[in-house]
Amino acid sequence: MSRLSRALQTSSLRNTSCTLKGSVLAPPRTQIARSSTAASTTATTDSPLAAHLNTVFSPLQFPPELARRILTHGSHPEAVHGHNGRLAFIGRRVLESYYLLFVHDSAKASAEYNYDALSERALNSYVLGEHVAPQWSLGKVLRWVPTIPRNTIEAAREHLPDAELTDALSVNPGVVRSVGLYKVMGETVQAVIGGVYHQFGGSVAHRLFHTRILPHILLPNQHGGVPMEFHARALSISERMAGLEAKELKQ
Repeated sequence: MSRLSRALQTSSLRNTSCTLKGSVLAPPRTQIARSSTAASTTATTDSPLAAHLNTVFSPLQFPPELARRILTHGSHPEAVHGHNGRLAFIGRRVLESYYLLFVHDSAKASAEYNYDALSERALNSYVLGEHVAPQWSLGKVLRWVPTIPRNTIEAAREHLPDAELTDALSVNPGVVRSVGLYKVMGETVQAVIGGVYHQFGGSVAHRLFHTRILPHILLPNQHGGVPMEFHARALSISERMAGLEAKELKQ
């Protein structure tokens, strides 16, 4: 089955919420009950993580446990208590569905597109990590451990002594790509979408896609991103749904 066919079959994502049956996550709008030991080891970090997401995506309110999962990569020691892998998996499917539905609705009747190639070009984790994650300041809060030796990181810091992670993205892309940062950040963007879809429903996730993701992956005159012929419609939809800097995600 093609990606477009899957997207068309899941068009109800715009109006539904995800229950994640069998998931270790709690049902939407609830928090998971954890053992006192696990809760005590992460209690000091849960609130700041939720506060960050609540600020970036106001007026949405993320439960601390959900925020912790979204912002914990599988490489981090605390990942034993849950990480963002499952949410990223869901988020990839949600993003792909919304994007391909957008392309299908916007395409000229006479045009033929390779939907698999379009999806890979615009939604791969490196594009999301480089162009969307910094907009949400995810580098300030994401919990992860690079897979390269510490001395390599220290060498990079000599060139970026006081730069924040979001600044490093633009100052030295070669270093951050070698660390795997773009990929990890892109997967976190996917996890955010998966978490929003799970917690707040498809309508909110659909609005977030059009106002907080699609405008940042247009990338004019670059190889990746959304093809030029779709840019005008993407910006029009974004403005109609509240614009690039939308604060109100709810209908």
